[in-house]
Amino acid sequence: MVEKIRELYVKYEEIIVYLIVGVVNTIISLGAWFLCAYTFLDAEIVWQNVLLGVISWVVGVVTGYFMNRKFVFKSHEPNIWKEFLQFSGGRLSTWALDAVMMVVMVNLMHIHEGASKIFVCVLVMIGNYIISKFFVFKKTDPAKEQTAKQEG
Repeated sequence: MVEKIRELYVKYEEIIVYLIVGVVNTIISLGAWFLCAYTFLDAEIVWQNVLLGVISWVVGVVTGYFMNRKFVFKSHEPNIWKEFLQFSGGRLSTWALDAVMMVVMVNLMHIHEGASKIFVCVLVMIGNYIISKFFVFKKTDPAKEQTAKQEG
């Protein structure tokens, strides 16, 4: 039984670790929101409520980048700024997807906001994974990379 679990973990390690990192990152992001909301910002004041959302999102993107880089995709990209900007751009696009989908589902289609949010969160999570795996932390062939360095 333990061996079967180990095989499944090895087979799906990246996805399992991605989900764990996502939960940890969500806790950190929410922690930043609550820390700010209960110390120096007031969510009942509109501009401060917006600022709370921005702070929470930024903390989530920054911590998410470093955790995904190290634990999920095990990136060795030397240009961290480029990679971080790609990661942030991907997160901005899925944030926009979230906003648009929520308006469409809740305001136009009149689907329950809780059900809509859960559905949209799943879409965003899948989108974030695809963007990270194929566009941000894409694996490069070391032999091709060495050849390119020698030719360039």
